[in-house]
Amino acid sequence: MLRKRKELIPLIGFMALAAAGATSASFYFLFTKNDVILNRSRNPEPWERLDPSKPQKLFTINQKWRPIEELELVKSMTK
Repeated sequence: MLRKRKELIPLIGFMALAAAGATSASFYFLFTKNDVILNRSRNPEPWERLDPSKPQKLFTINQKWRPIEELELVKSMTK
């Protein structure tokens, strides 16, 4: 089919590149980010393990991460 219609070769190439990029991005977020949860029965409250000083976004511009005093007070009271 590709020998008859040579105009499809770039289209198939771009689609393969997009599929490979989407797959690699999925695996990157699955194994490196904390907000992706695979097993909720082992850790029912995964948000407790997140570090508030570490940004969870892929790219952050001029944003300072600091804990909120009210939330830290409530967290210390419930423990």
